[in-house]
Amino acid sequence: MRRRAALLFVGLVCCRGAAPQQPQDRDIARLVDSLRPVVERSTGLVFRAPTRSAMKSREEVHDFLLEKLRQEFPPERQEGVEAVYRLLGLLPDTVDLKSLLLDLYTEQVAGFYDPASRTLFGVRGAEPAMLRLVLAHELVHALQDQYLPLDSIMKKQDDADQQTAAQAVLEGHAMIASILAFAPDRDLIRQPQFWSMAREQVRSSASSMQVFAKAPLVLREGMIFPYLNGAEWVRWWDSAHAGHPFPTVAELPRSTEQILHPDRYDRGDQPVPVRFDDPEKPLYEDTLGEREIQVLATVLRGGGEVVDDAATGWGGDRFRTYRTGTGPALIWYLVWDDAPSALRFRNTVGVRLLGLKRQGYRTTVAPVESAARSTVRVVIAPAKWDRWEKLPAIH
Repeated sequence: MRRRAALLFVGLVCCRGAAPQQPQDRDIARLVDSLRPVVERSTGLVFRAPTRSAMKSREEVHDFLLEKLRQEFPPERQEGVEAVYRLLGLLPDTVDLKSLLLDLYTEQVAGFYDPASRTLFGVRGAEPAMLRLVLAHELVHALQDQYLPLDSIMKKQDDADQQTAAQAVLEGHAMIASILAFAPDRDLIRQPQFWSMAREQVRSSASSMQVFAKAPLVLREGMIFPYLNGAEWVRWWDSAHAGHPFPTVAELPRSTEQILHPDRYDRGDQPVPVRFDDPEKPLYEDTLGEREIQVLATVLRGGGEVVDDAATGWGGDRFRTYRTGTGPALIWYLVWDDAPSALRFRNTVGVRLLGLKRQGYRTTVAPVESAARSTVRVVIAPAKWDRWEKLPAIH
């Protein structure tokens, strides 16, 4: 699923390969060393320390990622995430999210960087030319890790939208740098026709993967968004901040809205913090953000391309899922920039959510009249839930 996966899980989604030829384990260090100066030139950053590297078999990669999923996606969290996605109509009830994520992350992976061990891994069985491309991309992540605390950034769990925004910068930066590493004409990435072709190639390559092609839209878009939209944001950063090749921690975008609309980042349009006034411990709590709201709108209208040209007027959001005796309950608050944006959400996404029928459930989409800013509350819960008459508030 979008953004809740650590950076190491994703790999380079547009680079695949599993031919019989493969480098020997002793070759990986020489290959990485040969790529270091290339990556430095393409990023404008200098390595501050050596880069550890090793090879893993596909079976070892599978076991490694399975253990990471167990650590970062324990049963209660999985239950909570599945609840919100299922209640919103983004995920079928029959899908086991953890198993699908594992299949997605291991599908034809050729290499990855692990921030926890600060090690760059190549995968045995990858075709050598493809492995070189992937390692160049992942080596950019190793370089980023010497300037930013990647491990802590990607383990952030209380604001998924902010985590996705940070991931988009990291992946977008690595994508552009790895392109420039092998086609070092920097003007190349500024040419609209090249970038249109590159975007199409990423989507086409990803769609040719069997597991990816059959995954729900929210997962497919979650995997592609950091690369495509992240690269667009980094291109904007490069043109707007000449001589400053990479953002600091303080300069990282705080929302997918800022990734989608750099002008909002430029003018300091920060997300509105939303917090529940409720002592009861929920099953799960997090944010969705503008990007997932766009995906939700696409799914509810029957599919098609996710439209992200115009800002939605999103200001901030927060949801909670609760475990009840007759099924999970969802409470989702959305703060909007103004009343027209809130009304537009209610008349489009809100109306379609009301049209989703779930046996034994009740759905409401209503403005919060007492809120200081334009706010909409969405509740999808069992009809006999004992908290319907006393829903938790926010500040």
